[in-house]
Amino acid sequence: MTRIVTRPVPPRQAWQLEQQGLHPLLARLYAARGIQDRSELAYDLKSLLPPTALTHAADAACLLADAIEAEARLLIVADYDCDGATACAVGMRALKAFGATVDFLVPDRFKLGYGLSPEIVDLAARQEPDLIITVDNGIASLEGVARARQLGIATLITDHHLPGEALPQADCIVNPNQPGCDFPSKSMAGVGVMFYVMLALRAELRERGWFTDRPEPNLASLLDLVALGTVADVVKLDRNNRILVSQGLKRMREGRLQAGLLALFRAAGREPSKASAFDLGFLLGPRLNAAGRLADMRLGIECLLTDDVSRALAIAQELDALNRERREIEAGMQEQALAFLNTLDDRADTPGLALYDPNWHEGVVGILASRIKDKLHRPVFAFAASEGGIIKGSGRSIAGLHLRDALDLVAKRFPGLLVRFGGHAMAAGVTLREEDFSQFRDAFTAVAEELIAPADLTRTLETDGSLESGYLSLETARLLEAEVWGQGFPPPLFLDEFEVEQQRVLKEKHLKLKLKKGNSRLDAIQFNFSRQPGVRTRATYRLGINEYMGSQTPQLLIEHLEPATESR
Repeated sequence: MTRIVTRPVPPRQAWQLEQQGLHPLLARLYAARGIQDRSELAYDLKSLLPPTALTHAADAACLLADAIEAEARLLIVADYDCDGATACAVGMRALKAFGATVDFLVPDRFKLGYGLSPEIVDLAARQEPDLIITVDNGIASLEGVARARQLGIATLITDHHLPGEALPQADCIVNPNQPGCDFPSKSMAGVGVMFYVMLALRAELRERGWFTDRPEPNLASLLDLVALGTVADVVKLDRNNRILVSQGLKRMREGRLQAGLLALFRAAGREPSKASAFDLGFLLGPRLNAAGRLADMRLGIECLLTDDVSRALAIAQELDALNRERREIEAGMQEQALAFLNTLDDRADTPGLALYDPNWHEGVVGILASRIKDKLHRPVFAFAASEGGIIKGSGRSIAGLHLRDALDLVAKRFPGLLVRFGGHAMAAGVTLREEDFSQFRDAFTAVAEELIAPADLTRTLETDGSLESGYLSLETARLLEAEVWGQGFPPPLFLDEFEVEQQRVLKEKHLKLKLKKGNSRLDAIQFNFSRQPGVRTRATYRLGINEYMGSQTPQLLIEHLEPATESR
């Protein structure tokens, strides 16, 4: 069952925004998202929160500046997703521009797992670094940091994940979510944290006169990477994150982007001049993530680091092939999972699911969990076999259940059950012994039942109400596409009734429609549809653009269809 609600629009706020010169439709949409003044939509760089406000960013800058002056060897230890890859690329590009001796290491997710473990530190030690810098990981790496200290290697943790009860004894930690940090933007991605550390480092080096006889790097040139990692990691787009994304998209549209991003756009068949947050989250991000899921994220990072256009394009094509392979693997896993769920009538309404198949691919279980979560509107963990009798699970949640907190409660109730875990509200990872899966499944289901309110188990679509017929146009679609939307600042979703003039099924899973509202006739499509409409339908949809043979037309992207209400 799906419940459809309409976002309330404070009329005075909408009126004020319109009076300040905002397009009437945008005024209505932004008022519904809590914007009270047009100044909140100013996405210039000077509106960014200052690096000095981020706890320990200045300390990290001093640590790095000392290392650069001492010609120390720096090593970045990255995560193997898009956020980790872009954060690594930001660090590598900035530190090299500052004159540092720096290299990077990406753990093999299938052998070494996530975070700065003692095994990864031992691997890193072969490169004889003086300082290890983590990006998008490390806040839970107590043992790894301790191992580095044993080996005489300093550590700088840059991360955004939620900390556990204890922090690692690193030389410095920069994380907006660590205790005592009052930085207002708690939702920065790992790449955003690293970008802030580089801003602080540049200020420190400037203070030391480092740029007296060498050029000062323009760190704004890295904002395309920051935008990609921020959108792909699905963090909340608060104002500070919207500034980072907006500035990155602006550079892309102006053609001022890294060779690797240009190559990824080409591999996806998209033009950077029309770049949108959708492109970053659904086209570029998955292609980059495919390297970490099926192969080695060094390939993805190399794509972001190379300035050779030909090399970047060759890597992007390889990433595109990996992404197609990932989709095929995921489709097979999803089919197996849904078939299995159909046999579990007694668990049809369970508030939390944990699924495991020894044949599933470890690199794809996160996407599988997300797809099942979307289909059933339940928090889901999907597990795959790893080495040594261990299974690794990736989870995705719904509003109403903080996934990491749920794991923490399971760990407290069943000491020793979880080998390790981490994450945040909507996504988390957990490692178990294979023989403990059944116990975890039952424990997670019980915790989910306790923590989730019954109302949260009904899928809710929050819409922006009806879209006037005059706005069902290409001009409106372009207007909306140019804005910055994302997690926590959702793209407009409208609700209207239509006459269904034509319908046909594409590739046995997509529904192509011709709809009529008043005097307006529009093409529409629903991907992975579940049922076909009658002669009239009530639809929630996004207004998009369909490009075919060089021409553009407005198209409705259907999110949900149901029978129309009876005529009054």
